[in-house]
Amino acid sequence: MTRPIGWLGIVRLGLVQAGLGSIVVLTTSTLNRVMVIELALPALIPGALVAFHYVLQVLRPRLGYGSDLGGRRTPWILGGMAALALGGMGAAGGTALMATHLAAGIGVALVAFALVGVGVGSAGTALLTLLAKRVDPTRRAAAATIVWLMMIAGIAVTATVAGKLLDPFSPERLVIVTSVAAAVAFVVAVLAVWGMEGDASQPVALPAAQSGGFLAALAEIWAEPQARRFAIFVFVSMLAYSAQELILEPFAGAVFALTPGQSTGLTGLHHAGVLGGMALVAVCSVLAGGFRVRAMRISTVGGCVGSAVGILLLAASGPLGLGWPLREGVLLLGGANGAFAVSAIGSMMGLASNGRASREGTRMGLWGAAQALAFGAGGLTGTAASDLARHVFGSPATAYAAVFGMEAVLFLAAARLAMGVFQTHDTETARRPAVSNNAVQAG
Repeated sequence: MTRPIGWLGIVRLGLVQAGLGSIVVLTTSTLNRVMVIELALPALIPGALVAFHYVLQVLRPRLGYGSDLGGRRTPWILGGMAALALGGMGAAGGTALMATHLAAGIGVALVAFALVGVGVGSAGTALLTLLAKRVDPTRRAAAATIVWLMMIAGIAVTATVAGKLLDPFSPERLVIVTSVAAAVAFVVAVLAVWGMEGDASQPVALPAAQSGGFLAALAEIWAEPQARRFAIFVFVSMLAYSAQELILEPFAGAVFALTPGQSTGLTGLHHAGVLGGMALVAVCSVLAGGFRVRAMRISTVGGCVGSAVGILLLAASGPLGLGWPLREGVLLLGGANGAFAVSAIGSMMGLASNGRASREGTRMGLWGAAQALAFGAGGLTGTAASDLARHVFGSPATAYAAVFGMEAVLFLAAARLAMGVFQTHDTETARRPAVSNNAVQAG
């Protein structure tokens, strides 16, 4: 039996996530700004391209199933990173081409963003599956936090360095900087995963491959109450989270009259709270000897309920004048967001092996697709709802309070769904023979 990987191995795999984040931030953030500001194009163009890359991540279950068939995750990680790197380069090239040939540039960008979406889906799904199979159950919450922190670090470092190298701006410089960043991220990923699978790379026989293929496997997993409920939980919770993020700054500006610089600092404070909440859950899980089912239930449900309470307090502080401190409130909201987010990732890793054997990649793909669709829909839903509420209510404070109220309801619904997931786990575990309990332990 292959030994679990240690802390160094977790950090190595975290480097893949850091590289993934570094390419994604250039395509979804930097190129977005270039199209809107430097090229004076409608914001709809980059918005549609980013949404397109999210939509293509519905392929995650199929990509995860492919990695299940061969029993190896490394080819899917590196293949995904290669597609992502090529997509990042192509997106930069398409953006540069838009300056002189708009239609051709958009065409190139569409192909490039398709590669980005497929690359993120393949590499991200296979990476989390590899972590789920190789990380000791007592370290899964900490591993989830480390991987998330390294992704954020990759985003921050790339954005800072690329921002300096892009001045003075030119389309040629944009292509060069993006291409170098993508190439470096790919090389780092190759070095990071080299030799990490060990004996776990041996192919396995999948019953689904003999009885209907991918669609049959997906139908069987969807028929599993725990997998289905967890997918719905991921979608609802991440929909609330992503919608909340995009309207936090406009809310602060419209209701509290914060300047752009002050509202940006507020977003930074929220992210600091997210990291703090993640770190707290990770440390507590290690000190408690592992991220077991009871701990997952408490931190996941508690994080969702805390997020609902936090966002309601912020919303009520405007129209009701409760005097709730904005900065402290945002920090606490971020902490609750971080607690449920890292718990959700830890739960993915712990629950991926539950149910039919050798389907970890397909399950992880299903949950990853739910998350991607939620993030794609969250921004559109949050901003559209805020515009509609302002039209209906007139007062910005009342409008944002109404939208935040709907998001709080989503967080509470997510908490209820999470309780159902773990109740299902308890029931199914009790029904299994004792000899198989070690194979289905959620960790």
